[in-house]
Amino acid sequence: MINTLKRIPVKTYMLIVTALLIIGGGFYIFIELGEEVLEKEKFMIDRYAADFAESLATPEVITFFAWITELGSVWALSVASFIMLGVLWYFYERKKWRIVYFVIAMGGITILISGLKAAFSRDRPNIFEEYDGTGYSFPSGHSTAPIVFYGFIMYLVIRSKLNALAKWLINISLGVLILLIAFSRLPLGVHYFTDVIGGLALGLTWLLSCIAILEITLWHSGRKAKNEL
Repeated sequence: MINTLKRIPVKTYMLIVTALLIIGGGFYIFIELGEEVLEKEKFMIDRYAADFAESLATPEVITFFAWITELGSVWALSVASFIMLGVLWYFYERKKWRIVYFVIAMGGITILISGLKAAFSRDRPNIFEEYDGTGYSFPSGHSTAPIVFYGFIMYLVIRSKLNALAKWLINISLGVLILLIAFSRLPLGVHYFTDVIGGLALGLTWLLSCIAILEITLWHSGRKAKNEL
């Protein structure tokens, strides 16, 4: 066991350890919020966040966030996921594990969102079909799915051969986009703040779980290939 650990690259080992710590934190936050939601508790922070979002909700802001929120919609992420599969197949045709875990990440989070929404059955603050504001509220799908989709792209960028500046620019942009999509649900009035936080926590936990297992799989596959030479 000790010899096996010594053969794991330091970067991979650190990534896995960091991911496990964040996964634990994200899981804890989601469970804590989920328990309160099941007990039909009211959150003061939801009221404060709603008041703050309402103070920002000018027609221009609503128009901006209505556009932003579409980037996290089911149809947009579905189309983008098929495009992403094509890109992954082109670049990683002989390295199938990235494709496999992308499918697992997106397929799994879709099932989780549907199941958890039904389990918690939290009513929305408002129902607006034009902003995908239908169905149950917790966790926010627009917070959960985008962090998995765009977060997986961030991971691929980190593992790519792009220079450091390009990696920083792309990933900061994607990180800001994830937060904007999640926050857009508040001024549009279709989610509570705790829906958004719960969604981000769930999405990050699932994303990093998939990435950690993918890293282990890639390491194991590379080690196996070397042993066969």
